[in-house]
Amino acid sequence: MRASMRGVLVSAAAVLVLAGCSTDDVPDSGDDDSGSKDTEWFVQADFDRQDEQRSATFEGDPATPWMQYIAGDMADTAKFKTEGAKKVCFANASISNPWRQTGWITMQQQLKVMQDEGVVSEMETRDAQDSDDTQIADIDYFIKEGNCDAFIISPNSTAAMTPAVERACETGKPVVVFDRGVDTDCATTFIHPIGGYAWGIDTAEFLVDNLEKGDKVIALRILPGVDVLETRWAAAEKIFEENDIEAEDQFTDADPTKIKQIITDAINQDDIKGVWMDAGDGAVAAIEAFEDAGKDYPVMTGEDEMSFLRKWEDTGLTGLAPVYSNFQWRTPLLALQKIFAGEEVPAEWVLPQSPITEDDRADYLKANDGMPDGHYAKFGGEDLPGFPKAWQDR
Repeated sequence: MRASMRGVLVSAAAVLVLAGCSTDDVPDSGDDDSGSKDTEWFVQADFDRQDEQRSATFEGDPATPWMQYIAGDMADTAKFKTEGAKKVCFANASISNPWRQTGWITMQQQLKVMQDEGVVSEMETRDAQDSDDTQIADIDYFIKEGNCDAFIISPNSTAAMTPAVERACETGKPVVVFDRGVDTDCATTFIHPIGGYAWGIDTAEFLVDNLEKGDKVIALRILPGVDVLETRWAAAEKIFEENDIEAEDQFTDADPTKIKQIITDAINQDDIKGVWMDAGDGAVAAIEAFEDAGKDYPVMTGEDEMSFLRKWEDTGLTGLAPVYSNFQWRTPLLALQKIFAGEEVPAEWVLPQSPITEDDRADYLKANDGMPDGHYAKFGGEDLPGFPKAWQDR
């Protein structure tokens, strides 16, 4: 039996500031063989699994990473094989931040391709605007309406959405869950990048490799109590402690003004050598705080949002752009194409999640030239019909 989908969630209170995110299982307490104690936000087994997945071999063509996956259990979809164009019903958590807005544009362009190919007739979409209650009502509306041939659900939160997802599964129609997860494995497939621990490992190891023992790092965190962000920080904190990096975490509410003030206060008190972020919103504000103070640029991790990539290039700072692969917004519709054809799909569809480094930053800047600052470089829509105008005219 495959793992629970509690892999990708955010609390309802925090969704509005999150880029789409994957999360990790809330653990039972206990110690593993390594001596690390599991806590609410850190599970050694999940840390180890995602660490291994960072170097996993992905099935499929690297030129289409939104179709790649780590080999594992496959879902038999023969019972869903059918002819003709189908109606898809999409219950979306929100489009309340640039990451989700970028993905939504990509999904709409993928839909146009599926409609032209006669796979999908229409996709009725309901936007929950970051509300559990609204999304529950949206899913129940689709079920009562009775004319959905398949469901796509990007859950707003985990526990609250689980019963609604289970009700969708009970209709006997294919259900695709992506981006964030729920506490059930009833869906036909669950699509997400590797996860929060992988982000934390990538970013913390980068800082450790570029700093000295005893160096001080400011860790900028959006909000407490949000699984995906907590697992990113839990992984990073573990690595910092093991390598004698002094990291102080501060919550920012993703507010650029607050970020600037936190950094300004920190550099007025200490010699700050590094900046770690659990999401890239406000990365430019953090850099500007060092500029305003006349300080050397820090070693820094941001995200693949264009504003950070451009500032990184302009300043020449030592940086890394972790990703939560935005191209995943293509995968649900493409998964349904396979499901409607009766083809197997991964029961848990784990997508690649590789940071942008100094070596390939220029390639992503060139590929995304003309895109707005809130655009995400690894959106994966370059071969879709609306490129680039659909993403530029948001």
